[in-house]
Amino acid sequence: MNYDTYGSSAVELAIDLANADLEPVDGVSRFLASHDEWFTPGTSLELTPSEAEKALATALLVRAVALAESQPEVLTRLNQLLALARPRPYATDHDGDLHLHYARPDAPALEQLTTTVAMGLSQVVVQHGWQRLGVCSAEGCDDVYVDTSRNASRRYCSNTCASRSTVAAYRARQKS
Repeated sequence: MNYDTYGSSAVELAIDLANADLEPVDGVSRFLASHDEWFTPGTSLELTPSEAEKALATALLVRAVALAESQPEVLTRLNQLLALARPRPYATDHDGDLHLHYARPDAPALEQLTTTVAMGLSQVVVQHGWQRLGVCSAEGCDDVYVDTSRNASRRYCSNTCASRSTVAAYRARQKS
């Protein structure tokens, strides 16, 4: 599956957000700091407790989109996520390649995060189908992923989970 570089990175940000442990008091702050390349230089990454709760709600909506089992359910959840976004796209070549950014450069961190995540995720769903989003099938893992395989057959979030499941299934067969 091919999708544009910025859009693919934006959906990767969405997946990272959905899989992040944001619950501890400093969880959202740690997430923002570890993804600071997504924010306009000089943007304050300090969020109020209310803004941190909104970032957590955004993460939960991304996960809800991935967990949806039908197109109507995906559309409802995706539209809830998009309702949080404030898109003001603009073209830039700051990294040498011409591409779009979804949020205005002077937007606060929460707006930049929410808008980028919502737009990136929606582009993948609309252009490649809602079935490209999933939750890992490995026992004990509930990470969200985007299926970029050619035939849309991915079931695991990583090669590690796929290998662990394969080995567990092999050992179970050997026991019986």
